[in-house]
Amino acid sequence: MAKPIILLQLDADPQPSAFDAIVAADCGVDHLLRHHSVTPDTARDLVHGAMFTRGPEDLRHTAIFIGGSDVAAGESLLAAVRECYFGPVRVSVMLDANGANTTAAAAVLSAARHVELDGATVLLLAATGPVGLRAARLLARQGARVRLASRNAHRAEAACDAVRRQIEGARLSAHQTATEDETAAALDGAGIVIAAGAAGVQLLTVQTREQCASLQVAIDLNAVPPAGLAGVEATDKAAARGGAVCYGAIGVGGLKMKIHKAALARLFETNDQVLDAEEIYAIGQALSK
Repeated sequence: MAKPIILLQLDADPQPSAFDAIVAADCGVDHLLRHHSVTPDTARDLVHGAMFTRGPEDLRHTAIFIGGSDVAAGESLLAAVRECYFGPVRVSVMLDANGANTTAAAAVLSAARHVELDGATVLLLAATGPVGLRAARLLARQGARVRLASRNAHRAEAACDAVRRQIEGARLSAHQTATEDETAAALDGAGIVIAAGAAGVQLLTVQTREQCASLQVAIDLNAVPPAGLAGVEATDKAAARGGAVCYGAIGVGGLKMKIHKAALARLFETNDQVLDAEEIYAIGQALSK
């Protein structure tokens, strides 16, 4: 008799994410164990409970999902989880705190439908946040020239340094976009722009976007008015606007959800998987074929 599918949901937040729990239920998880306010110190006993209650042949039926709203806290939890493993005694784990990995993967894959990423020039607005940094990693691994933009030049430089430490040979440049003129200069010559800013913050005007003759794809990951990319609707999905193909947050969201569900299902195939941004992107690539 097959063992039931058990997912251990670890959140650093005071309240575990309802979104993550509902997606898990829709994916056929038999038992969802939700824990809130988890820290790296308290994660150890929870992980050991998941690892030591089943024999080696049944460990693939248990997995860990790290969610919540704090991506940095989620990264610390992932490191703590991996430190608990030894030899073959482990369970698969997925990190998608605040949806950062699945959102970044969906955005990059949406752009790749229209532009060959290897050699493409991409402007990432609000690149210093968790989604922007992950998108930068994914784009750099695909051979793109990535312009990391921030209202603060020092933060943009720090973001470039962070990505370079992870990806040898990444082609990155830092850009300050505190003014519309600076944003226009950063956009000039780019074939793709992705806005990964906070909700309700406009990062690019319609005029500047439409004046960029090189622009082929514009993706806005903010669903809360005003749009991050003015003139791009949240529901846009490959909509032609001002000479570019445009995607809004909801337009990208369908692919994001497919990737999320496929990644959850992948966790239960073997007991040794660690799904971070790159692994989740690879799952999305397989779905897009």
